[in-house]
Amino acid sequence: MNQILMKRNPNLFLVFSIVFLICQSLYGQDKAAFLNPPKVIPVSDYEDWHQIENRKFSGISSLAIQEDKGEFWAVWYAGISPDEDENNYVVLSSSTDKGETWKETLVIDPDGGGMVRAFDPEVWVDPSGKVWVFWAQAVDKDAKIGGVWAIIGETSVDGGTSWSAPRRLTDGVMMCKPLILNNGDWVLPASTWRETDHSAKMVVSKDQGKTWEVVGGVHVPKEFRSFDEHHFVEKEDGKLWALLRTKYGIGESYSSDSGKTWSALEESFIAHPSARFFIRRLQSGNLLLVKHGPISVKTGRSHMMAFISKDDGATWSKGLLLDQRINVSYPDGQQTADGTIYITYDRSRTGDQEIWMTHFTEDDILYASYDEQMVKVFNNRKIISKKKE
Repeated sequence: MNQILMKRNPNLFLVFSIVFLICQSLYGQDKAAFLNPPKVIPVSDYEDWHQIENRKFSGISSLAIQEDKGEFWAVWYAGISPDEDENNYVVLSSSTDKGETWKETLVIDPDGGGMVRAFDPEVWVDPSGKVWVFWAQAVDKDAKIGGVWAIIGETSVDGGTSWSAPRRLTDGVMMCKPLILNNGDWVLPASTWRETDHSAKMVVSKDQGKTWEVVGGVHVPKEFRSFDEHHFVEKEDGKLWALLRTKYGIGESYSSDSGKTWSALEESFIAHPSARFFIRRLQSGNLLLVKHGPISVKTGRSHMMAFISKDDGATWSKGLLLDQRINVSYPDGQQTADGTIYITYDRSRTGDQEIWMTHFTEDDILYASYDEQMVKVFNNRKIISKKKE
């Protein structure tokens, strides 16, 4: 057909060819826009689509605490459409009264409703006390061409927080807490998701976050691939244990060479829906797990419970019910020096758009009077953010 068009009207063919090349070039530029630093916008400069009353989606929260400042940080992502799409941006909120009240601080928005979305954020306080806000930036839901970005907050002269320029750390998406290994290395669990082999990557920094390098990754067979959302745990014998989200629930793998190679993925005995969970080693040396339902029972996204393992994950305690409602999901949190465990999670992302926080202790999970501790945790629940009419 091109030959016919060229013979009949060579000038028209030339125009069509030029237009095609221009459009192809512009599309390529748009697809590469995820590599551009986003805007970090203080609450005083919000656009209309950033205002809480205009949001139709809010979810996937993370929580961190700067104990020296007494400041709690929560982060999640939102958007003006009820979906995970190009309208997504990251929201950061803070509290100076242990979560009783919260104030939004800023949003991170790549292009204000263009092709690039900011999503799956994580907030973390490093060993020096600096707060890091991580997020993913990609076109659509293609994590293999997305990237993990971060800003770092330091205390300013007026006692507030000043933020570094956004920096791209590695390819993929990271939506679970970094881990500090016993040798001092920092580890990011970054994922390139469903389209690549060895997608559940271990990204390591040996210089306290200045540079990062992919060391290895867990391979998920194609038929089981989901979003990974993996955690790394350093076992007492020095091995690394990876737990990740799969289509069947939770898969696990081990590494004996500091993350360079990993064993074949196997299904964990920990039953779970295809959703994020939270696992962390506590100050006692025991492991904390927050998931949906009892250890061996697969539920939907409801009945969020906390468990303790005293034997490095071989067995788990009875669970403490944190929230029984449907549409609660994606726990994340931190333990403070006094032993208190703070957990955030979302509920009804496109309905009530609630971001929650509760707190409890290791002893609360292990306490003999289950009903008493459950009521205590329910009473500790606080709203960080919710839909505003």
